[in-house]
Amino acid sequence: MDITTGTRASDAERDTVVRLLSRHLADGRLDLAEYDQRVAQVYGTATRDDLQLVLSDLPKLSKETPAEGKSPSRMPIWQRIEGTTWLGVSVLVLVIWAAISIGVGEFTYPWPVWVIGPWGAVLAFRMAAGFESGRFRRRTSC
Repeated sequence: MDITTGTRASDAERDTVVRLLSRHLADGRLDLAEYDQRVAQVYGTATRDDLQLVLSDLPKLSKETPAEGKSPSRMPIWQRIEGTTWLGVSVLVLVIWAAISIGVGEFTYPWPVWVIGPWGAVLAFRMAAGFESGRFRRRTSC
């Protein structure tokens, strides 16, 4: 960040310093109380010199963010939960169907397909279409 003496700080520069403080907090260099105090100091500053003073006793951080190495999952967490639930219910109804078939002594009507099939098809369509992954969110302006 280019800091010129006496120049007034912008909101974007303050946000950048707060993000850097957040990374220092995550790395354990600051405790929560000191982080809160420094953030309040950042938003109370008027010049770039004051912003530099907030970071003066902390080491410089590299440009990459910690989460850069990970690619976002195609499936949001709620879809993974729904998929796991579908798999568990599918196994349960297949076990029930198998137990009934063994108890009767012959294969009975394969009714689990009516539980597994439609539910699985809906989950597969939602995952393949990507509607819930956040790519198709409608942007509203206020």
